Amino acid sequence: MKVARLAVLGIALAAGGGAAYFMSGNKAAPVQIVAAPTIETDEVLVAAKDLQMGTLIADQDVVWQPWPVKATSPGMLIKSAMAGAVEDVKGSVSRANFLQGEPIRKDKLAKGPNSGFLSAIVPTGLRAVAITIESGGSTSAGGFILPNDHVDVVRTFRDVNASRSSSQEVVGSQTLMSNVRVLAIGQNVQEKNGERVVVGANATLELDPSQAETIILAQRTGLLTLVLRSMVDSTQPMKMNPLVDSSADSEGNDLTVVRFGVPAVAGK
Repeated sequence: MKVARLAVLGIALAAGGGAAYFMSGNKAAPVQIVAAPTIETDEVLVAAKDLQMGTLIADQDVVWQPWPVKATSPGMLIKSAMAGAVEDVKGSVSRANFLQGEPIRKDKLAKGPNSGFLSAIVPTGLRAVAITIESGGSTSAGGFILPNDHVDVVRTFRDVNASRSSSQEVVGSQTLMSNVRVLAIGQNVQEKNGERVVVGANATLELDPSQAETIILAQRTGLLTLVLRSMVDSTQPMKMNPLVDSSADSEGNDLTVVRFGVPAVAGK
């Protein structure tokens, strides 16, 4: 009996010693606390609230906001470089929409003692041209065309030559221009109070000088209709139908375009 007890005791001691050995060899490594890297920041002038195109910028419309220096880009108004930027932009007209917290950029503002609202939002080299539309919306997608939408301009006219040859009334249509930006409908230049249907007696389009001449002439000889384009297409360049310089008037005569004092006849 004594020998058996001694054997059991020896086994227990050996097991305990082994456990102690393994436990001493698997100690948890000490936790090292590493400080987070310091991010260098500056302050950038941003919109204090959503600003619509055409907003006259006031003190309460902009605010300085901390911004990582490495995330700044050219065009931002940075406090360390332009501490007086608030006074500089005050009184400017926004040429685009700004979301709350979006950096204010001077290339999206217009400022001048005599700067009008519409002239402020028309890009350099382009013109604002108003055309007549029906107030009921029949020539403007039922009145659902809003400022900043892009449209095609279609002219509907009486084809005099075809009417004479066929002895019956013939009406033709032409797409004069594609992907034209709408600046305003009536005197509305932006949505207000959640209103999504704008009906007016005219639409103001953004055109280059040559296109402005063409559309003014076309309006005198037919009915112009605005065809709403998908928002996805708005990134494509504006273009004019290469086959259309102008069209015959109601008497069947060609239209004459005068550029720099030199008349040029553009046939159908």
